[in-house]
Amino acid sequence: TLFPYTTLFRSDAGTVSSEIVGKYEKKIYDLEQQLEICRSLCSTIEFSALIESILYICMGQMHVIGAAVFIMDALDSNVFMLNNNYSGMDLDPSIAYRIPVNHPLVYAISKNNAVYTLEELVDAMPEGIDIRMISSLHPSLIVPLMFRNHLSGILLLGDRLSVNDDMRFSTYDKEQILAIGSLAAIAINNAALVERSSTDMMTHLKLKYFFVQVLTDKLDLALTQNNPLAVIMLDIDFFKRFNDTYGHACGDYVLQTVAKIMRSAIRADDMASRYGGEEFTLMLTNTCREDAITVADRIRTKIEQYDFCYENLHVQVTISVGVTVFDVHDNPVLSPKVLIDQADQALYVSKRNGRNRVTFADSKIIAEVKLPE
Repeated sequence: TLFPYTTLFRSDAGTVSSEIVGKYEKKIYDLEQQLEICRSLCSTIEFSALIESILYICMGQMHVIGAAVFIMDALDSNVFMLNNNYSGMDLDPSIAYRIPVNHPLVYAISKNNAVYTLEELVDAMPEGIDIRMISSLHPSLIVPLMFRNHLSGILLLGDRLSVNDDMRFSTYDKEQILAIGSLAAIAINNAALVERSSTDMMTHLKLKYFFVQVLTDKLDLALTQNNPLAVIMLDIDFFKRFNDTYGHACGDYVLQTVAKIMRSAIRADDMASRYGGEEFTLMLTNTCREDAITVADRIRTKIEQYDFCYENLHVQVTISVGVTVFDVHDNPVLSPKVLIDQADQALYVSKRNGRNRVTFADSKIIAEVKLPE
């Protein structure tokens, strides 16, 4: 079986060329690396976690000190945005890091499915075209992330560390990063599909079932790492009156504004969802009782003080809130449903006691919530 290959590798002297063997060994190793990268990226469905993985994989594989990726918002396919999708690069606050899909830059990057240096990209641009959103980051390489002949993102690599006293990218290096880019593009498109199907299009918050799935994973992790995990449930007080008095468009405006206030009050690692109707949930990772109550009351206060103005009509909005925290000592629940039910019971205590308040799920509430059979 090995005869044809060993014959191929033999030099005129009749011995296997170590240079050729080394070359093929490296190719085999790189293919194995790509397989692992594929497994890693395609098993990640959370958009933020996926982008972080792409950045660090590319930095590690290409030996660069920074990376950034422009991608379309999963809910907006008209512009590529940088947002927080970068590491080890300095941004210019005066520049809007947004690239419309009809920008000549997009056409130039995607038409050949090829890797560019910054100098090559500048040369490929029509005269007078502004590409400061790229050039200000001083990339060493610009890589298209192509999926089915469509551009899914634009990857930028920062300065390269010296590899064998050489900081240049070889043709083989460029082929490798282009292959990794194609794997990243597939993962981004899969994650975008999940993002769209798991997002409430009115509020742009996660839907109930996706929230429960992520909460399940985070609860397992919190148990393993002995970290607290908070769940907050919020309900808009007397929401029906907005629809009945001012119409459903006003109700939609209230829902969207409350969702916006909620998102602004949590971290990137946390999650907000529209649980149903006018009910919302929050998951706060590694958050103790005191901090969870502080966050909940901050949101309640902001909503109470916010000027909800719909078609020149000022409406007063308040929320009732319930809070619970998983803790391995005080509340060691293993079921996400039980944790949500605890927050829900605390919410209804807030409603019974006059609304527009925060209630923590104390030992009495915890005891009332039945464990799943």
